[in-house]
Amino acid sequence: MKRVDVASALIEDNSGNILIVKNKKGDSFYWGLPGGAVEEGETLEQAAIREVKEETGFNIVITGLNSVREMFFSEAKHHAVIVTFIAKVVDGTIDIMDPDNDIAEVKWANIETVKKLMPSLFDMLKINSNANKSMAFYAFEGVK
Repeated sequence: MKRVDVASALIEDNSGNILIVKNKKGDSFYWGLPGGAVEEGETLEQAAIREVKEETGFNIVITGLNSVREMFFSEAKHHAVIVTFIAKVVDGTIDIMDPDNDIAEVKWANIETVKKLMPSLFDMLKINSNANKSMAFYAFEGVK
């Protein structure tokens, strides 16, 4: 299996809204946190910062760790290690600059909307109304 490292960021604003992105995959769409594959020579933190900038237009600083998760993708023969950081926006405005054109929309969403749009990820990441105080965790998410 090929190892793929992925870095993402859980970003909350001062009102408790979470920054989410609508990803395009073929003809389908799904909501998630901004993030993506780590490029050669990048640290996990550098990848999260770059991916957030490309997908949302925001510059961020990493403030903590939410989780380290892993998953096997049987069909693609990938072993993904997914690191989700906690971050905050330092400047910028919503501006999708994704070179892969995988992002259809970016928005700030309240906890109820996040739970509705991405229920399994909401539960996996243990997102709550006080996301910055979540304890970091590790989880094996299975085989797909």
